[in-house]
Amino acid sequence: MNRLLNCINNKRSSDTPVWFMRQAGRYLPEFMEIRKQNTDFVKLCLNSDLAKEITIQPIKRFDLDAAIIFSDILMIPYGLGQNVNFKKGFGPQLDELQIDISTKVNNETFTNNLKPVYEAIKKVRIEIEKKSLIGFVGAPWTLFLYMINRQSPKKNFNFEEIIKNNTLTRELYKKLEEIICLHIKNQVDAGANIIQIFDSWAGLLPENQLKDYCYEPTKRIVEFVKKLNIPAICFPRGIGKNYEDFCSSVKPDCISIDYEVDPNWIKQKIKTPVIQGGLDPKVLLKNREDVEIEVKKYLDIFRDQPYIFNLGHGVLPETKPEIIKFVTSLVREYK
Repeated sequence: MNRLLNCINNKRSSDTPVWFMRQAGRYLPEFMEIRKQNTDFVKLCLNSDLAKEITIQPIKRFDLDAAIIFSDILMIPYGLGQNVNFKKGFGPQLDELQIDISTKVNNETFTNNLKPVYEAIKKVRIEIEKKSLIGFVGAPWTLFLYMINRQSPKKNFNFEEIIKNNTLTRELYKKLEEIICLHIKNQVDAGANIIQIFDSWAGLLPENQLKDYCYEPTKRIVEFVKKLNIPAICFPRGIGKNYEDFCSSVKPDCISIDYEVDPNWIKQKIKTPVIQGGLDPKVLLKNREDVEIEVKKYLDIFRDQPYIFNLGHGVLPETKPEIIKFVTSLVREYK
């Protein structure tokens, strides 16, 4: 069994696995060569040969313990008929949501819309037979927010404004749960053997709304993943001290922590599930001595329990590939 599955399933703490969120991406020159020729990001995600190649690039370069399929959480809105564009320097832009169209997209149509994603997973699985292959989805809240807000909600976020249409909120949430589970099953059928659920904007929810919009829907999705005999990793970014409540309510197999939460507090409060991540991606922009201190801090804190080394968010575009190699070596050589 590979390191990552061994850590999650068997709770082994002796051999720390390592992979990086956004490990396939803009910091790699080989990725940028492909990107120059393929400026439409959604079309790139739907090119199964190129998506396979990009997914495998960091595995070839760093021999990491897992590949994560090159795709995007916003492929779900795309599959539901909401057009998605990625504008340089701005981020994602979504067309106006046509709720009557999106909620009526059937499973067959959705699967056909994202067929190249599943083909890419099949192709990756053949090439990295002994490694973990992570499929992923956005959580209902984060996808709902993007579909209603039509862009990153970093500015001018108003919770009451987002959920003001009760009927739309109810209908879209119901559809998203159903389609997220379908997208998960399709990825698992294609060869993914771990699923990560990204709730990138969980931290924007008012604390008294976390149960209804984050915990409960995510719990149902995690239960669905477990029925497939696949481990579920959850990343409810930005929820701070509510990581404890999230874990006791949702019960994922692994919890990925962001860089704003104190790892010592996490160690004290969360005994299960397996912990993943935490290191601030900006640390990787520092000199090697500082990087080593920060990496070993996380390894020291979690040394006596199952722990997966990762970041508290994605690799930044300005990160040097040599630093990823250096960090991977530090994890491998840590005793």
